[in-house]
Amino acid sequence: MSIADKTILITGASRGIGRALADEALRRGAKRIYAAARQPATYADERVTPLTLDVTDAAQVRAAAERVGSLDILINNAGLALYEGLGDRATLERHLAVNLFGTYAMSEAFLPVLTRSGGAIVNNLSLNSLAPLPVLAAYSVSKAAAFSLTQSLRTSLADRGVRVHAVLIGPTDTDMTRDLDIPKASPESVAHAIFDAVDRGEEDIFPDPVAQSLADGWRNGAVKAFERQLAELR
Repeated sequence: MSIADKTILITGASRGIGRALADEALRRGAKRIYAAARQPATYADERVTPLTLDVTDAAQVRAAAERVGSLDILINNAGLALYEGLGDRATLERHLAVNLFGTYAMSEAFLPVLTRSGGAIVNNLSLNSLAPLPVLAAYSVSKAAAFSLTQSLRTSLADRGVRVHAVLIGPTDTDMTRDLDIPKASPESVAHAIFDAVDRGEEDIFPDPVAQSLADGWRNGAVKAFERQLAELR
């Protein structure tokens, strides 16, 4: 699916990877970009329509779906990451509300227009979907749940012509990792790799050097084979 001439909605588009995705989509010739965030950023390009959207607010999600008449690609990028363990249930629930249920709500709300266009859902997840980082335990749990949701949507929507992509992102230079002294990919390089992989139709996208080191093992491993086997039972 080429990005050129497509209509795209990106959540969490005001900064970091979300902003980089919007900029990259513009460079690739997108027809319309809905840049959604709790506090939308401004764009000089008239192809960008800012949307005020909290993915945990059902009324705002419904309003956004009513406003967007057609859509080719939904990118669920909005996320929450707090450096917390699992000792506080409220913190875990905050992560689940954004990273799991926010992704679910957006996918459900925009499914009718994506079905009409034969479009795609792109869920920005994390390598912590596969293995937890102790200092981000609640975040890791929520991203693992969102990965399972992504796999389930992939299977259930296949017959409706909607593709579902999981983006398993490694360390990226955003606000979340600002204080971590580790090698990080730039948001711009991650955005570029995500769209390249969507163009190629890759189900599971590994868009940065750390993620890419795991890509072959995942794609050719027993767990991915088991996913494909179970998908045949739908």
